Amino acid sequence: MSLLELEAVNTFYGDSHILFDVSMRVEQNEVVALLGRNGAGKTTTLRTIMGVLAPGSGTIRLDGKPIGGLPPYVIARMGMQLVPEERGVFGGLTVEENLRIAALTAPAPWGLDRIYAMFPRLAERRRSRGGSLSGGEQQMLTIARALIRDARIILLDEPFEGLAPLIVRDLVRISRELAAQGRTIIVVEQNVVAALSFADRVYILNNGHVVYEGTPDSLHANPEVMKSHLGV
Repeated sequence: MSLLELEAVNTFYGDSHILFDVSMRVEQNEVVALLGRNGAGKTTTLRTIMGVLAPGSGTIRLDGKPIGGLPPYVIARMGMQLVPEERGVFGGLTVEENLRIAALTAPAPWGLDRIYAMFPRLAERRRSRGGSLSGGEQQMLTIARALIRDARIILLDEPFEGLAPLIVRDLVRISRELAAQGRTIIVVEQNVVAALSFADRVYILNNGHVVYEGTPDSLHANPEVMKSHLGV
């Protein structure tokens, strides 16, 4: 039994059919990259897993238990956290206040020292307001908010978008550390090179359909798929 399983999931925005019989699995301690062009359905997949969107049909299981259609706060309490593309930092609150709020309802939150050891830059900016942080610092904060809740599964939606190469390098390093520590990660990312550098397996979506599943090595060995579905 996989940690997370999607079986023939269909998701709609109103009358628009976005995901078509999407099936995928994620194992414990695995990093899965979900790739595809803009509009392929990647973010919709994460939002459906997290309960932000209810699947129209199909099954989503976490630890073998159906979670499709449960509200996000219930799924969060089961150990899953979504790090959204828009970040959602509280701009008027300090870094530390953002973290403390995230920890309030966590069953077993991390201590701030543990967070700051992983994100030294946040320790330096702990009294700075969220709105004054750079894009990279805000992304660190959004990931830190998920970790302080001791998330078992972290859903990363475009974590490297618009960031400088040095910041991307640091975030890739942090993602690798999390994976090495046993966190399970699903990453949606347009930066294919960065995503494949720490993924164990890859799914590619095209127009809401899963069109490829394999390892990064097997994907690199299939340039036709890379070009056709990823433009690289």
